[in-house]
Amino acid sequence: MALSGAVLVGVLTAIQARVNGQLGLRLGDGFVAAAISFGSGLLALLVLSAALPVGRRGMRALATGVRTRSIPWWMLAGGAAGAFTVATQGLAVAIIGVSLFTVGVVAGQTLSGLLLDRIGFGPAGVVAVTVPRLVGGALALVAVAISLQGGVLERVPFWMLVMPVIAGIGIAWQQATNGRLRQRVGTPLTATFVNFLGGTVILVIAAVLHVSLVGAPHGSLPAEPWFYLGGVIGVTYIFLSAALVARTGVLLLGLGSVAGQLVSAFLLDALWPADAGPGWTTEFAMVLVAGIGVVVAAAPWRRRAAR
Repeated sequence: MALSGAVLVGVLTAIQARVNGQLGLRLGDGFVAAAISFGSGLLALLVLSAALPVGRRGMRALATGVRTRSIPWWMLAGGAAGAFTVATQGLAVAIIGVSLFTVGVVAGQTLSGLLLDRIGFGPAGVVAVTVPRLVGGALALVAVAISLQGGVLERVPFWMLVMPVIAGIGIAWQQATNGRLRQRVGTPLTATFVNFLGGTVILVIAAVLHVSLVGAPHGSLPAEPWFYLGGVIGVTYIFLSAALVARTGVLLLGLGSVAGQLVSAFLLDALWPADAGPGWTTEFAMVLVAGIGVVVAAAPWRRRAAR
């Protein structure tokens, strides 16, 4: 059941990437698009936190924890990783496509998840780094190598390929941090609120600085409502991640979400091709290899009993 929830997290992540990417393309400014996305999510969380008893209890626990310093400052910093991820979506996804973006995230998320589980950073404590998990991580890197075939480096700026990897590293850290914050405040709702509050502040500052340097966005705000669903989608999957990570560990949550991301990303790019995507055959190959890596790492392998 927990693994199914992790897959759903991945599906929502891929959809959010496409929504935020298209909003950034329509506006002509990925920073403003990211600020709009996070800001809409923050508004939804403010309403939920005020309306629901569990939200009010969580906010009281958060205030007490911050005042007594039982909640350290770094537990409040998960929003920085979320802000970077959403900004990357707004800047790059419409150009490189969801599949290429997702495979970069897979590599960063897998490597970071292995490390964080090994040192016991997540709420589940130290999680063994087994051979299948290492093989799964290696296959994720193979998928990244496949994604660079077909002249992608000639069509896409190198920073657009590096940013998803960094975003993936941040996502794994964010999931572990949110899980630990959720343990302190008693509800994933408040942990999600903290993420969106910090992320919104960072992105609004970044958007203001960007506009002051290059001018206002040359595009207009879209009339279609679905362009503004990125924040609500983000609220949903960050909430689920904070609730699930204590049961799955950082790496398994990441790999389960990767499975959902890969399938959804391939379908989205097949139906809605990006400007500089690697082509559907390359996308299929890299999604297949990364998906096999998820299966290898997540399957409940057991040693045969000694006779």
